[in-house]
Amino acid sequence: MRVGMDFSEHNGRLPWDRLAKAKLSFAILRLGWGREHLDGRFYENVNGAWDHGIPLGVYYYSYALAPEEAAREARFVSFIIHDAGLAGKLPYGIWLDMEDADGWKAARGVSSGVEITALCSAFLSEIKKAGLSAGIYASFDWLSRLIDLEALGNPPLWCAQWGERCDMKGVTLWQFTDSYRLGGVIADGDVVISESIVRYNGLSQIRYS
Repeated sequence: MRVGMDFSEHNGRLPWDRLAKAKLSFAILRLGWGREHLDGRFYENVNGAWDHGIPLGVYYYSYALAPEEAAREARFVSFIIHDAGLAGKLPYGIWLDMEDADGWKAARGVSSGVEITALCSAFLSEIKKAGLSAGIYASFDWLSRLIDLEALGNPPLWCAQWGERCDMKGVTLWQFTDSYRLGGVIADGDVVISESIVRYNGLSQIRYS
């Protein structure tokens, strides 16, 4: 079983040497959030993981309230990926983090499945224009009830459902806890569910070796 962790600046300076010695299988790094906000440790974490041979994926926390805002977020993601030399070097994918942990969307009247699906669609479409492909990270509740995955062409999924099992069918990654401990670090823990090559929008999205 391949177990990885996802990190952001909130995890502080990470001991990549200890994580590598502890056999961390992969890391998924927050690239940023909202309107072109870069995670304060993104480049540091990219370099740390690369220096220690840890394969990567990235995610972007969306604060978009309209499709054009989601498209702008995707353009920023694409710019940073190319600037960091990560294009074609993210075996664990590019992920749109679609949730509302702080109530930002709901407080501004964006809460319906149609609206949330439209945001996802705009992001995925814009990423494709840059020659990239992305999947959707969301809770089991949002993936199973709110987001119209069929309307999106059934993109790769990273499901957050803490506990002993993932009830969402067809997911690529499963976030099973927010308190996985490895190498002296406590963070979200993620498990690979599907290791096959995923084709979405005509592009290879996840390639595990």
